[in-house]
Amino acid sequence: MKPKNNLTIENKAIELSSPPFIIAEMSANHNQSFDRAKNIIIAAKDCGADAVKVQNYSADTLTMNFSTESFRIKDSNPDWNEKTLYDLYKEAAMPWEWYPELKRIADDCGIIIFSTVCDETAVEFLEKMDAPAYKIGSFEINHIPLIVKAASTGKPIIMSTGMATRIEIEEAVAAAQDAGCRDIALLKCTSAYPSTPEEANILTIPDMREHFNCELDFRIIH
Repeated sequence: MKPKNNLTIENKAIELSSPPFIIAEMSANHNQSFDRAKNIIIAAKDCGADAVKVQNYSADTLTMNFSTESFRIKDSNPDWNEKTLYDLYKEAAMPWEWYPELKRIADDCGIIIFSTVCDETAVEFLEKMDAPAYKIGSFEINHIPLIVKAASTGKPIIMSTGMATRIEIEEAVAAAQDAGCRDIALLKCTSAYPSTPEEANILTIPDMREHFNCELDFRIIH
């Protein structure tokens, strides 16, 4: 059985006949300041966003604390160049203990809050607060145990596809479906920052929508 070509997150229907579902991406823009994170949520609501998305990961769940060349960043940005991946993720991560209070703030504002999860422990943590949906980043789209864990909650799943082949997307959708998830959305991503219009190939969107029978849209704009 294929997943249906629409989904609902809390009380918001997401389908071609509905208004756009606008997600404000917090990413690491909190700069590890709780007040800044709180103000981003409030600003997102004031700007008319339907939801705000945070990220639940830690440096230890994403990489290893090595300083060899393979674990160092080569970038023209002097703030990033030669920094280890571990140190970068440690600086960028949102403290998990913030989430319950941020959810309360979002609920009070009337905006949905949900999270990108990078390992199974994040799903377990968020389920304790009845998270309304889960986002799977394109780097984790081949992390089938994670997808199965998130899908088994019965919550909607949004998956980015920028790093995935067509076969990998098929495997991810099938894994989510087999684990019981019927509310699946795919994001057509171009994993280059910034990307050019020539790289975007947005004609892929109707093809993917038909092939996977999922709701599908272009990459969330950061």
